[in-house]
Amino acid sequence: MGIFERYMTLWVGLCLLAGVVLGNLMPGVFTLVAGFEFFHVNLVVAVFIWVMIYPMMVQIDFSAIKDVGRKPKGLILTLVINWLIKPFTMAALGWLFFRVIFADWVDPQSAGEYIAGMILLGVAPCTAMVFVWSQLTKGDPNYTLVQVSVNDIIMVFAFAPIAAFLLGISDIIVPWETLLLSTVLYVVLPLLAGIWTRRHLERKGDGVRLDSFLRQLKPWSILGLLATVVLLFGFQAQTIIEQPLTIGMIAIPLLIQTYGIFIIAYAAAYWLRLPHNIAAPACMISTSNFFELAVAVAISLFGLHSGAALATVVGVLVEVPVMLTLVAVANRTRHWFDPRSSEPK
Repeated sequence: MGIFERYMTLWVGLCLLAGVVLGNLMPGVFTLVAGFEFFHVNLVVAVFIWVMIYPMMVQIDFSAIKDVGRKPKGLILTLVINWLIKPFTMAALGWLFFRVIFADWVDPQSAGEYIAGMILLGVAPCTAMVFVWSQLTKGDPNYTLVQVSVNDIIMVFAFAPIAAFLLGISDIIVPWETLLLSTVLYVVLPLLAGIWTRRHLERKGDGVRLDSFLRQLKPWSILGLLATVVLLFGFQAQTIIEQPLTIGMIAIPLLIQTYGIFIIAYAAAYWLRLPHNIAAPACMISTSNFFELAVAVAISLFGLHSGAALATVVGVLVEVPVMLTLVAVANRTRHWFDPRSSEPK
Protein backbone atom coordinates (compact mmCIF):
# COMPACT_ATOMS: atom_id res chain seq x y z
CA MET A 1 0.00 0.00 0.00
CA GLY A 2 1.67 3.18 -1.24
CA ILE A 3 1.89 6.50 0.55
CA PHE A 4 -1.07 7.90 -1.37
CA GLU A 5 -3.37 5.00 -0.47
CA ARG A 6 -2.14 4.84 3.13
CA TYR A 7 -2.87 8.52 3.76
CA MET A 8 -5.80 8.91 1.36
CA THR A 9 -7.99 10.45 4.06
CA LEU A 10 -5.37 13.13 4.70
CA TRP A 11 -5.05 13.99 1.00
CA VAL A 12 -8.82 14.11 0.53
CA GLY A 13 -9.16 16.29 3.63
CA LEU A 14 -6.50 18.71 2.37
CA CYS A 15 -8.14 18.86 -1.05
CA LEU A 16 -11.48 19.48 0.64
CA LEU A 17 -10.02 22.46 2.48
CA ALA A 18 -8.26 23.68 -0.67
CA GLY A 19 -11.51 23.49 -2.62
CA VAL A 20 -13.45 25.46 -0.01
CA VAL A 21 -10.75 28.13 0.26
CA LEU A 22 -10.29 28.49 -3.50
CA GLY A 23 -14.03 28.42 -4.11
CA ASN A 24 -14.48 31.43 -1.83
CA LEU A 25 -11.38 33.30 -3.05
CA MET A 26 -11.90 32.67 -6.79
CA PRO A 27 -15.60 31.92 -7.37
CA GLY A 28 -15.37 33.18 -10.96
CA VAL A 29 -12.91 30.46 -11.92
CA PHE A 30 -15.21 27.72 -10.66
CA THR A 31 -18.20 29.35 -12.37
CA LEU A 32 -16.25 29.29 -15.63
CA VAL A 33 -15.36 25.60 -15.21
CA ALA A 34 -18.96 24.78 -14.33
CA GLY A 35 -20.02 26.23 -17.68
CA PHE A 36 -18.17 23.62 -19.74
CA GLU A 37 -21.13 21.25 -20.07
CA PHE A 38 -22.42 19.01 -22.84
CA PHE A 39 -25.72 17.14 -22.33
CA HIS A 40 -25.51 17.78 -18.56
CA VAL A 41 -21.96 16.35 -18.44
CA ASN A 42 -19.25 18.71 -17.23
CA LEU A 43 -16.32 18.11 -19.57
CA VAL A 44 -13.58 19.09 -17.10
CA VAL A 45 -14.87 16.80 -14.37
CA ALA A 46 -15.47 14.06 -16.94
CA VAL A 47 -11.79 14.15 -17.92
CA PHE A 48 -10.66 13.90 -14.30
CA ILE A 49 -13.04 11.02 -13.61
CA TRP A 50 -11.87 9.14 -16.69
CA VAL A 51 -8.31 9.60 -15.42
CA MET A 52 -9.50 7.92 -12.20
CA ILE A 53 -11.53 5.08 -13.66
CA TYR A 54 -9.53 3.98 -16.71
CA PRO A 55 -6.48 2.63 -14.78
CA MET A 56 -8.84 0.60 -12.57
CA MET A 57 -10.40 -1.08 -15.59
CA VAL A 58 -7.02 -1.86 -17.14
CA GLN A 59 -5.85 -3.77 -14.06
CA ILE A 60 -8.86 -6.14 -14.12
CA ASP A 61 -8.28 -9.39 -16.00
CA PHE A 62 -11.70 -10.45 -17.24
CA SER A 63 -10.34 -13.80 -18.39
CA ALA A 64 -10.54 -14.74 -14.69
CA ILE A 65 -14.31 -15.10 -15.13
CA LYS A 66 -13.72 -18.61 -16.47
CA ASP A 67 -12.95 -19.60 -12.86
CA VAL A 68 -16.33 -18.34 -11.65
CA GLY A 69 -17.43 -21.86 -10.69
CA ARG A 70 -14.58 -22.42 -8.24
CA LYS A 71 -15.55 -21.93 -4.59
CA PRO A 72 -18.85 -20.23 -5.47
CA LYS A 73 -20.00 -19.38 -1.93
CA GLY A 74 -17.78 -16.32 -1.56
CA LEU A 75 -18.87 -15.00 -4.94
CA ILE A 76 -22.55 -15.58 -4.17
CA LEU A 77 -22.16 -13.76 -0.84
CA THR A 78 -20.66 -10.73 -2.56
CA LEU A 79 -23.32 -10.62 -5.26
CA VAL A 80 -26.22 -10.94 -2.80
CA ILE A 81 -24.88 -8.16 -0.56
CA ASN A 82 -23.93 -5.84 -3.44
CA TRP A 83 -27.09 -6.13 -5.51
CA LEU A 84 -29.90 -7.37 -3.24
CA ILE A 85 -29.15 -5.77 0.14
CA LYS A 86 -26.73 -2.85 0.10
CA PRO A 87 -28.51 -0.47 -2.35
CA PHE A 88 -31.78 -0.85 -0.46
CA THR A 89 -30.34 -0.35 3.03
CA MET A 90 -28.54 2.77 1.79
CA ALA A 91 -31.77 4.18 0.37
CA ALA A 92 -33.61 3.34 3.61
CA LEU A 93 -30.98 5.04 5.78
CA GLY A 94 -30.97 8.09 3.53
CA TRP A 95 -34.75 8.40 3.83
CA LEU A 96 -34.68 7.81 7.61
CA PHE A 97 -32.06 10.45 8.33
CA PHE A 98 -32.99 13.18 5.83
CA ARG A 99 -36.76 12.78 5.75
CA VAL A 100 -37.23 12.05 9.45
CA ILE A 101 -34.29 12.59 11.84
CA PHE A 102 -32.71 15.62 10.14
CA ALA A 103 -35.93 16.92 8.56
CA ASP A 104 -36.00 20.06 10.73
CA TRP A 105 -32.47 21.09 9.71
CA VAL A 106 -32.51 20.34 5.97
CA ASP A 107 -34.84 21.77 3.33
CA PRO A 108 -36.76 19.15 1.30
CA GLN A 109 -34.90 19.75 -1.97
CA SER A 110 -31.46 19.40 -0.37
CA ALA A 111 -32.64 16.35 1.56
CA GLY A 112 -33.69 14.68 -1.69
CA GLU A 113 -30.33 15.40 -3.26
CA TYR A 114 -28.41 14.01 -0.27
CA ILE A 115 -30.52 10.85 -0.43
CA ALA A 116 -29.83 10.60 -4.17
CA GLY A 117 -26.07 10.82 -3.60
CA MET A 118 -26.24 8.11 -0.96
CA ILE A 119 -28.27 5.87 -3.27
CA LEU A 120 -25.71 6.28 -6.05
CA LEU A 121 -22.97 5.28 -3.61
CA GLY A 122 -24.94 2.22 -2.52
CA VAL A 123 -25.57 1.01 -6.08
CA ALA A 124 -21.90 1.23 -7.12
CA PRO A 125 -19.81 -1.65 -5.70
CA CYS A 126 -16.09 -1.01 -5.36
CA THR A 127 -13.67 -1.88 -8.16
CA ALA A 128 -10.15 -0.63 -7.50
CA MET A 129 -9.54 -0.20 -3.78
CA VAL A 130 -10.80 -3.76 -3.24
CA PHE A 131 -7.41 -5.03 -4.34
CA VAL A 132 -5.79 -2.95 -1.60
CA TRP A 133 -8.18 -4.26 1.07
CA SER A 134 -7.68 -7.84 -0.16
CA GLN A 135 -3.91 -7.50 0.05
CA LEU A 136 -4.07 -6.02 3.55
CA THR A 137 -6.21 -8.95 4.76
CA LYS A 138 -4.04 -11.55 2.97
CA GLY A 139 -6.93 -12.45 0.72
CA ASP A 140 -6.76 -14.85 -2.21
CA PRO A 141 -5.77 -12.48 -5.07
CA ASN A 142 -7.11 -14.70 -7.84
CA TYR A 143 -10.46 -15.10 -6.14
CA THR A 144 -10.67 -11.35 -5.51
CA LEU A 145 -10.02 -10.84 -9.22
CA VAL A 146 -12.92 -13.13 -10.10
CA GLN A 147 -15.26 -11.30 -7.71
CA VAL A 148 -14.37 -7.86 -9.05
CA SER A 149 -14.64 -8.99 -12.66
CA VAL A 150 -18.10 -10.50 -12.20
CA ASN A 151 -19.30 -7.44 -10.27
CA ASP A 152 -18.14 -5.12 -13.05
CA ILE A 153 -19.98 -7.12 -15.70
CA ILE A 154 -23.17 -7.05 -13.62
CA MET A 155 -22.74 -3.32 -12.98
CA VAL A 156 -22.94 -2.61 -16.71
CA PHE A 157 -26.50 -3.96 -16.78
CA ALA A 158 -27.76 -3.46 -13.21
CA PHE A 159 -26.48 -0.04 -12.14
CA ALA A 160 -28.90 2.13 -14.12
CA PRO A 161 -32.11 0.14 -13.45
CA ILE A 162 -31.52 -0.19 -9.70
CA ALA A 163 -30.46 3.44 -9.35
CA ALA A 164 -33.52 4.62 -11.29
CA PHE A 165 -35.85 2.41 -9.23
CA LEU A 166 -34.52 3.57 -5.85
CA LEU A 167 -34.42 7.22 -6.88
CA GLY A 168 -37.96 6.90 -8.19
CA ILE A 169 -39.42 5.44 -5.01
CA SER A 170 -37.62 8.19 -3.10
CA ASP A 171 -39.65 10.75 -5.13
CA ILE A 172 -36.53 11.96 -6.93
CA ILE A 173 -37.09 12.69 -10.61
CA VAL A 174 -34.35 11.16 -12.75
CA PRO A 175 -34.06 11.63 -16.54
CA TRP A 176 -33.45 8.11 -17.86
CA GLU A 177 -31.44 9.36 -20.84
CA THR A 178 -28.97 11.12 -18.55
CA LEU A 179 -28.62 8.07 -16.31
CA LEU A 180 -28.00 5.79 -19.30
CA LEU A 181 -25.54 8.27 -20.79
CA SER A 182 -23.67 8.37 -17.48
CA THR A 183 -23.55 4.56 -17.33
CA VAL A 184 -22.17 4.35 -20.85
CA LEU A 185 -19.70 7.18 -20.30
CA TYR A 186 -18.37 6.10 -16.92
CA VAL A 187 -18.83 2.30 -16.93
CA VAL A 188 -19.17 0.82 -20.40
CA LEU A 189 -16.61 2.93 -22.28
CA PRO A 190 -13.85 2.78 -19.59
CA LEU A 191 -14.52 -0.95 -19.29
CA LEU A 192 -14.10 -1.52 -23.04
CA ALA A 193 -11.05 0.75 -23.15
CA GLY A 194 -9.48 -1.14 -20.25
CA ILE A 195 -10.13 -4.54 -21.84
CA TRP A 196 -8.67 -3.40 -25.17
CA THR A 197 -5.59 -1.84 -23.52
CA ARG A 198 -4.89 -4.92 -21.41
CA ARG A 199 -5.18 -7.31 -24.34
CA HIS A 200 -3.03 -5.07 -26.53
CA LEU A 201 -0.25 -4.90 -23.93
CA GLU A 202 -0.45 -8.63 -23.13
CA ARG A 203 -0.01 -9.46 -26.82
CA LYS A 204 3.19 -7.41 -26.84
CA GLY A 205 5.00 -9.39 -24.16
CA ASP A 206 4.91 -11.50 -20.99
CA GLY A 207 3.12 -9.04 -18.73
CA VAL A 208 6.12 -6.81 -18.04
CA ARG A 209 4.80 -4.05 -20.29
CA LEU A 210 1.38 -4.26 -18.67
CA ASP A 211 2.84 -3.99 -15.17
CA SER A 212 4.98 -1.03 -16.23
CA PHE A 213 1.97 0.69 -17.82
CA LEU A 214 -0.13 0.22 -14.67
CA ARG A 215 2.62 1.65 -12.48
CA GLN A 216 2.76 4.75 -14.70
CA LEU A 217 -1.03 5.16 -14.61
CA LYS A 218 -1.47 4.75 -10.86
CA PRO A 219 -0.35 8.25 -9.80
CA TRP A 220 -2.60 9.80 -12.44
CA SER A 221 -5.60 7.92 -11.09
CA ILE A 222 -5.04 9.34 -7.61
CA LEU A 223 -4.38 12.84 -8.96
CA GLY A 224 -7.63 12.65 -10.90
CA LEU A 225 -9.49 11.79 -7.71
CA LEU A 226 -7.91 14.62 -5.74
CA ALA A 227 -8.46 17.17 -8.52
CA THR A 228 -12.13 16.15 -8.66
CA VAL A 229 -12.44 16.65 -4.89
CA VAL A 230 -10.94 20.15 -5.17
CA LEU A 231 -13.38 21.05 -7.93
CA LEU A 232 -16.43 19.63 -6.19
CA PHE A 233 -15.74 21.36 -2.90
CA GLY A 234 -14.87 24.53 -4.78
CA PHE A 235 -18.31 24.43 -6.40
CA GLN A 236 -19.86 23.76 -2.98
CA ALA A 237 -17.69 26.25 -1.08
CA GLN A 238 -20.37 28.78 -0.21
CA THR A 239 -22.84 26.11 0.90
CA ILE A 240 -20.22 24.48 3.12
CA ILE A 241 -19.32 27.77 4.79
CA GLU A 242 -22.97 28.59 5.40
CA GLN A 243 -23.90 25.04 6.52
CA PRO A 244 -20.86 23.52 8.27
CA LEU A 245 -22.91 20.70 9.81
CA THR A 246 -23.99 19.35 6.43
CA ILE A 247 -20.94 17.13 5.95
CA GLY A 248 -21.38 15.65 9.43
CA MET A 249 -25.06 14.93 8.80
CA ILE A 250 -24.22 13.14 5.55
CA ALA A 251 -21.39 11.18 7.17
CA ILE A 252 -23.55 9.68 9.96
CA PRO A 253 -25.78 7.44 7.80
CA LEU A 254 -22.79 6.56 5.60
CA LEU A 255 -20.90 5.33 8.67
CA ILE A 256 -23.89 3.30 9.87
CA GLN A 257 -24.31 1.78 6.41
CA THR A 258 -20.65 0.82 6.07
CA TYR A 259 -20.29 -0.83 9.46
CA GLY A 260 -23.73 -2.42 9.23
CA ILE A 261 -23.11 -4.01 5.84
CA PHE A 262 -19.76 -5.35 7.01
CA ILE A 263 -21.37 -6.97 10.06
CA ILE A 264 -24.02 -8.62 7.88
CA ALA A 265 -21.48 -9.86 5.34
CA TYR A 266 -18.95 -11.05 7.93
CA ALA A 267 -21.60 -12.95 9.89
CA ALA A 268 -22.83 -14.56 6.66
CA ALA A 269 -19.27 -15.52 5.69
CA TYR A 270 -18.79 -17.17 9.10
CA TRP A 271 -22.10 -19.01 8.76
CA LEU A 272 -21.10 -20.20 5.27
CA ARG A 273 -17.82 -21.51 6.73
CA LEU A 274 -15.70 -19.59 4.23
CA PRO A 275 -11.92 -19.62 4.71
CA HIS A 276 -10.61 -16.26 5.88
CA ASN A 277 -8.67 -15.52 2.68
CA ILE A 278 -11.99 -15.57 0.81
CA ALA A 279 -14.30 -14.28 3.56
CA ALA A 280 -12.32 -11.10 4.30
CA PRO A 281 -12.02 -9.75 0.73
CA ALA A 282 -15.61 -10.85 -0.03
CA CYS A 283 -16.80 -8.67 2.85
CA MET A 284 -14.55 -5.79 1.80
CA ILE A 285 -16.01 -5.89 -1.72
CA SER A 286 -19.49 -5.97 -0.24
CA THR A 287 -18.81 -3.02 2.05
CA SER A 288 -16.84 -0.53 -0.04
CA ASN A 289 -18.17 1.68 -2.84
CA PHE A 290 -17.14 2.69 -6.35
CA PHE A 291 -17.27 6.32 -5.26
CA GLU A 292 -15.64 7.55 -8.49
CA LEU A 293 -18.63 6.32 -10.48
CA ALA A 294 -21.09 7.69 -7.93
CA VAL A 295 -19.46 11.13 -8.10
CA ALA A 296 -19.58 11.16 -11.89
CA VAL A 297 -23.24 10.11 -12.14
CA ALA A 298 -24.31 12.53 -9.38
CA ILE A 299 -22.74 15.40 -11.29
CA SER A 300 -24.40 14.33 -14.55
CA LEU A 301 -27.84 13.88 -13.00
CA PHE A 302 -28.01 16.71 -10.50
CA GLY A 303 -25.21 19.13 -11.34
CA LEU A 304 -21.88 20.19 -9.93
CA HIS A 305 -23.40 22.33 -7.20
CA SER A 306 -25.91 19.72 -6.04
CA GLY A 307 -26.28 18.06 -2.68
CA ALA A 308 -26.02 14.70 -4.46
CA ALA A 309 -22.52 15.53 -5.69
CA LEU A 310 -21.56 16.70 -2.19
CA ALA A 311 -22.87 13.47 -0.63
CA THR A 312 -20.80 11.29 -2.95
CA VAL A 313 -17.65 13.28 -2.16
CA VAL A 314 -18.32 12.89 1.57
CA GLY A 315 -18.41 9.16 0.76
CA VAL A 316 -14.80 9.47 -0.44
CA LEU A 317 -13.83 11.20 2.80
CA VAL A 318 -15.54 8.61 5.00
CA GLU A 319 -14.68 5.40 3.20
CA VAL A 320 -10.90 5.09 3.48
CA PRO A 321 -10.50 5.46 7.30
CA VAL A 322 -13.57 3.29 7.91
CA MET A 323 -12.33 0.54 5.59
CA LEU A 324 -8.94 0.57 7.34
CA THR A 325 -10.68 -0.07 10.67
CA LEU A 326 -12.55 -2.99 9.07
CA VAL A 327 -9.27 -4.38 7.72
CA ALA A 328 -7.98 -4.34 11.31
CA VAL A 329 -11.12 -6.13 12.53
CA ALA A 330 -10.81 -8.79 9.81
CA ASN A 331 -7.15 -9.42 10.60
CA ARG A 332 -7.73 -9.68 14.34
CA THR A 333 -10.55 -12.18 13.89
CA ARG A 334 -8.73 -14.45 11.46
CA HIS A 335 -8.70 -17.20 14.10
CA TRP A 336 -12.51 -17.36 13.93
CA PHE A 337 -12.31 -18.72 10.40
CA ASP A 338 -9.03 -20.59 9.89
CA PRO A 339 -9.64 -23.62 12.15
CA ARG A 340 -12.85 -24.37 10.21
CA SER A 341 -11.49 -23.88 6.71
CA SER A 342 -9.83 -27.23 6.03
CA GLU A 343 -12.49 -28.36 3.58
CA PRO A 344 -12.81 -26.63 0.16
CA LYS A 345 -15.57 -24.08 -0.22
